[in-house]
Amino acid sequence: MRKKKIAAGLLCALVFVMMPCGVWAEELLVGGQAVGIEISSDGVIVSGFSMVETDAGAVSPAEEAGFRPGDLIVEINGETIRTAEDLIAAVARLGGNEASVAVQRGGETVRLRVRPALSPGGQWLLGMWLRDGVSGVGTITFIEPESGLYGALGHSVNDESSGQSVPLREGRICAAEIVGVSPGTPGTPGELSGSSESGASIGSVEKNTAAGIFGHIAVIPGGRLLQTGQIHTGAASIVSTLSGHETREYAVEVDRVYTDGGHTRALLTVTDASLVSGAGGIVQGMSGSPIIQDGSIVGAVTHVSVTT
Repeated sequence: MRKKKIAAGLLCALVFVMMPCGVWAEELLVGGQAVGIEISSDGVIVSGFSMVETDAGAVSPAEEAGFRPGDLIVEINGETIRTAEDLIAAVARLGGNEASVAVQRGGETVRLRVRPALSPGGQWLLGMWLRDGVSGVGTITFIEPESGLYGALGHSVNDESSGQSVPLREGRICAAEIVGVSPGTPGTPGELSGSSESGASIGSVEKNTAAGIFGHIAVIPGGRLLQTGQIHTGAASIVSTLSGHETREYAVEVDRVYTDGGHTRALLTVTDASLVSGAGGIVQGMSGSPIIQDGSIVGAVTHVSVTT
């Protein structure tokens, strides 16, 4: 199986925690395992612009038409667009004619008119870079032992250009291992580096939400079964993978608990000397690490705080 090298961590901001949602089992398997995450968007994301060399000079029809990085292209001349291949084929069929393109931008649908440019190789192009998928490494938070339902990552998978949540067409999680750590330093977030077996699916991604990604895992692993509980200030721990496939528990302190938009969140400080010395604290790629307090799962690490 071909191994794909990818940087772990899909998002970085502040260290918060969020309770798992939509879980009804009395006990959950504690996560902490690193997994590769591959998500295909329901539409094509504009990631940037390029120039098309024409007889009249270099042009970018898409940029001139008002497209923006992060726009999600969903339709062209009434034809549904789901993948980059769909868009490339639709543009080729235009034969240089102007088209009406629908994009999703900031929760709204915007319609733009654009005319392709003919490249020296005889290809009709819009002059933009396209992306219809996102991949990375994150951490499983919990697994329901009966159904195989899992929660991971602790936050949504977002488009790096716009910061918007990626509309999910389909997705999967793959076996992964952590192969290196770039420690965090004041002003700079650290990062885990992971190796994921692309194509070796171990489960589905069925929802991409603000609370994390959710789906079902094919083979339910063994591990600790804990009930869920309410987070409070005081001593706690997180479970993560910093090397290979080995999960470990690290001591943290819950400094603050508050409610934000109906969700319980908290601010953590790492107190575990081995985590501080090995990674500089919580780093990108540890998103989704379950938080354990008083023998219960009380939330998941979602973001990383950078101090200066």
